[in-house]
Amino acid sequence: MELVIITGMSGAGKSQAIKVLEDINYYCMDNLPPALLPNFAELCQSSSMDVSKVAVVADIRGGIFFKDLFNSLEELKKKGIEYRILFLDASDEDLIKRFKEQRRPHPLSAGGTIMEGILEERIKLEEVKKKSDYIIDTTKMTLGRLKEEILKIFVKGSIFYNLNITIISFGYKYGLPPEADLVFDVRFLPNPFYIEDLKHSTGNDENVREYVMGFETTSIFLKKLMDMLKFLLPLYIKEGKSNLVIAIGCTGGKHRSVTISNHLASMLTAENYRVLLNHRDLEKNI
Repeated sequence: MELVIITGMSGAGKSQAIKVLEDINYYCMDNLPPALLPNFAELCQSSSMDVSKVAVVADIRGGIFFKDLFNSLEELKKKGIEYRILFLDASDEDLIKRFKEQRRPHPLSAGGTIMEGILEERIKLEEVKKKSDYIIDTTKMTLGRLKEEILKIFVKGSIFYNLNITIISFGYKYGLPPEADLVFDVRFLPNPFYIEDLKHSTGNDENVREYVMGFETTSIFLKKLMDMLKFLLPLYIKEGKSNLVIAIGCTGGKHRSVTISNHLASMLTAENYRVLLNHRDLEKNI
């Protein structure tokens, strides 16, 4: 029997995740008290029905019962029941926004602020997050993208890295992205802005892409950049980093940085990394 335990931050998308698994024929149970996990798993194993895939959500809504989770996980191991943990997370800002939009209180706010509830929940979930097999950060993620990520893990069997990579293209004239971990300056490449036929296009357009990618320097740069990232990314993952922001900058954030960001995103996606693209300053130049 395949058992998936879904947990994570309130508002991060656990209910949506279990619906995806239900659609691909998992027997699902939402908000199961962790202490009941071993008994529930045994019941599914001994059922006369064909219950080969099971998914349960066990989270902070269980209140004081949530602390039973680690004891239940040990009991599952003793019984020889294999399991995988899927942890859903999101930025504090996104979680606050979601609670406000839904007009729901945070389970741990208890009359306090949403932020206070989030901070307390992060502390309570710190250990289980470390033990999770998969971590998906749903910050700014659409439901369609969340479904795609879950299907990659549980249907396609893709290699899965617990690292969310965001690539931001930007213009130096508008300042560095403050959230960036790694910043690369591509202003050494010829600037399409000074070519009349390309000036009003962007790196998302074929004519600009062909121009920027037509230089040998561009190919060499991308190869060397990928070589460095292939070295760095496994080390970040080993150290437990779950989010990495790579910023690619040119003068205005319209041509070169957009082209390079698009190509880098494709190259990292081909290596089975999860990549989000953000062309921060694209509209400022149009």
